[in-house]
Amino acid sequence: MAEPYENPDRPYENPDRPRGAPAGSALPREFAYRLRRAAARLRPRSVRAQATLGASAVVALALGVASFALLGALETNLTMSAQADAERQAVQVAALAATGRLGPVPPPGRGTDFIQVVDAQGRVLAASPNLSGRPALVPEPPVAPGTVRDTWKGGRVRQEHRQRVVQVTTVTASGLVTVYAGTSLRDADTADETIMAVLAVVVPLLVLVVAMITWRVTGWALRPVEAIRAEVAEIGDRELHRRVPVPPTRDEVARLAVTMNATLDRLEAAGIRQRRFIADASHELRSPITVLRTQLEVAQAHPDPELWGELVSGALEDTVRLQDLAADLLLLARLDTSEPPPATAVDLTELVREAARTRRGARVPVHADIAPGIAVRGSTSWLTRLVTNLLDNAGRHAEQRVTLVLRVDGDRGEAVLEVADDGAGIAPADRERVFERFTRLDDARARDEGGTGLGLAIARDIALRLGGTLAVRDSPKGARLVATLPLAP
Repeated sequence: MAEPYENPDRPYENPDRPRGAPAGSALPREFAYRLRRAAARLRPRSVRAQATLGASAVVALALGVASFALLGALETNLTMSAQADAERQAVQVAALAATGRLGPVPPPGRGTDFIQVVDAQGRVLAASPNLSGRPALVPEPPVAPGTVRDTWKGGRVRQEHRQRVVQVTTVTASGLVTVYAGTSLRDADTADETIMAVLAVVVPLLVLVVAMITWRVTGWALRPVEAIRAEVAEIGDRELHRRVPVPPTRDEVARLAVTMNATLDRLEAAGIRQRRFIADASHELRSPITVLRTQLEVAQAHPDPELWGELVSGALEDTVRLQDLAADLLLLARLDTSEPPPATAVDLTELVREAARTRRGARVPVHADIAPGIAVRGSTSWLTRLVTNLLDNAGRHAEQRVTLVLRVDGDRGEAVLEVADDGAGIAPADRERVFERFTRLDDARARDEGGTGLGLAIARDIALRLGGTLAVRDSPKGARLVATLPLAP
């Protein structure tokens, strides 16, 4: 979907606004869109910049909170100290007024800047020298006894700094009397100004130091990642032997490099297998094509009707061989795809019985032991090909007997298919090699009998795609191949 506002030089047009309607409602959307565009342009692109910005923002926030907390604690401490001095003096003067011993000039107290005593009518009864001759600080005195604490600006008492004032109202013989005692907060103001000036310099410096350290440390940490990226960027399809450097740190970056090298190993192995497969397939196709061409050239050079039957029979045999090889290659290509395997329930018992029935007239008889009612998930064509390839392989190498067993492994929930022969067997060193494509343990005999070296490879690929296994197991004589397939639920 296109952006609702593409050209910043054009006025914003709201697509939801009817034609002719006022466009005033589009202004907030235009502003929000421009704000998002500006934020997107200012957002850091690299991981290094994002980490540095994030760390700096967190440190700046933490230092800001700590600074405000420090200023608040210092302000509270100094204010409470000044308030205690003023309240002590106010209580003393109020006690003198209550007993009638108050003179025109109250006795000075430690830390107190001014004192003023006012009666209920607002007349000044006593005052400190710095307030001598001045009217009442509060035009309307309280009407009930009590204590009030407040902070005044210095202008009310002609002072430069704030004042912490305690107001004590008491009952005397002549009525209510209010005592105002104030202590300057110059120490608190001076401390606040000093600390704020220091923090205004120290906090940005600390944030800058953290940003520089984070930038350097992040760059050092990401240097192996950049080396990995640069090496991978230079690896082409013909340079899969190259590997990325693995740092000695044993951290996440080192594990990433190891994983990347393992991926390159798999890619290189896949490329080698693909090239080998193409070479083997070309070799396998070249032989019957060469024979077929030779037969056709002989038929063309010697148009003898007596030879045509033999030449056509040979050409037909080579054509069938080409067709079978092309079908095998096509099936391998389908098995190599990432598409999900078929999951249709297949009656494996009936399928195996049919495969054994078709070999009643074969060179080597098949002795079958098939358990009833076994069903697996898969494809009928795939499973038929698996059983056929195993029986073909056993029949090709057997001397007098081929054994076919189908049973159920209830503990594992699997169907087990065993195909054994009484031939020469498979050496332990070759038990995995026989499943490689175009592999012949006896190349001359296998080629003469029509084998291409793809039968067991296709059978194993089918078993693996259906969630099972295929392996060579121990046998007293000959070879025994065992395939397992998950049972259908």
